[in-house]
Amino acid sequence: MTTLPNRPNSALLVVDVQNGVVEGAPARDTVVANIWRLAEAARRDGSPVIWVQHINEQLVRGTDPWRIVPELAPDPAEPLIEKIYGDAFEDTTLEAVLAARSVGRLVVVGAQSDACIRATLHGAFVRGYDVTLVADAHTTEDLTAWGAPPPEQVIAHTNLYWTFQRGPGRTASVAETSAVDFRIAG
Repeated sequence: MTTLPNRPNSALLVVDVQNGVVEGAPARDTVVANIWRLAEAARRDGSPVIWVQHINEQLVRGTDPWRIVPELAPDPAEPLIEKIYGDAFEDTTLEAVLAARSVGRLVVVGAQSDACIRATLHGAFVRGYDVTLVADAHTTEDLTAWGAPPPEQVIAHTNLYWTFQRGPGRTASVAETSAVDFRIAG
């Protein structure tokens, strides 16, 4: 259970599923479809869906690369967190948004597996949140030209790592889209 007091709720955290981030990523369409299914499930269960959007020189606010992919339709009432660092908690309002909704457990999806997903998972976990990484709902770009493993291996390694992550008073887990239950309390 989360180490955050009075935070029984779960939320779906959708990280950087932007045109310029996931274009050409492995299993892009499957990942986006799984995120859509999870967003619909969260909404049905009354769990918040929180969107995170990165801004930098390539992802300029208002441009097509910056926009969330067209297959996903954030509800205008759902929070949107803009960030400039990998960890979606750093210098943003994310913690306040989660606290206002009594969220103690995050179900994390999006991109990039080896950057913003990993940084946000770590950021949440060290802040006391329970975290669930959805194994088939995150992806990353191919950085093999710079010495990184192929994207499929990066995704598999991220899933493996979070399967064994532990900390006192909180949990980390990995689940397939079909196994995610938003009714599990944080």
